[in-house]
Amino acid sequence: MTIEYKTELAGSLSRARSVAASVTDPEMPMLTLEDLGVLRDVEIVGDTMIVTITPTYSGCPAMATMRDDLVHRLRDAGFADVEVRVSLHPAWSSDWITPRGREALAEHGISPPGAAPHHAGPVVLSLLPIRRTLDCPRCGSSDVALTSEFGPTACKALYRCVSCLEPFEHVKEI
Repeated sequence: MTIEYKTELAGSLSRARSVAASVTDPEMPMLTLEDLGVLRDVEIVGDTMIVTITPTYSGCPAMATMRDDLVHRLRDAGFADVEVRVSLHPAWSSDWITPRGREALAEHGISPPGAAPHHAGPVVLSLLPIRRTLDCPRCGSSDVALTSEFGPTACKALYRCVSCLEPFEHVKEI
């Protein structure tokens, strides 16, 4: 492999990573797939650009759109052969959301997740609402009330601020 070819390959990979990192999440368009932590890897194998993503939940309905958006954006950038792979291991964690992603959520009135719980061994299933410590993304008050454990997407819960009375979504800790 010549130095020129290696340099060209590295440039193509860097450009592909940049394009893939800029694709936005269809359910939370203020976040890129990189900010959300869904974008796991970009690599070149032969003539194929392979992008690996991890869903926030297995069965996430946004995965097909993410895949299609990645393929279209990379093809528009000149990469003819694009493959998107889904990796379920390791499972996605809300801890993978970048600091820039957390700021973007708060700026758009969505409460970012706190630290994800970590378990050693089996996890007990509870059907009770989960107690979370969070602040209203609009006024900063910690006096908030859970409205629904299930929001417009599986990864969000609905809250209402008792101080400013505004409703808001919270990205769940996973």
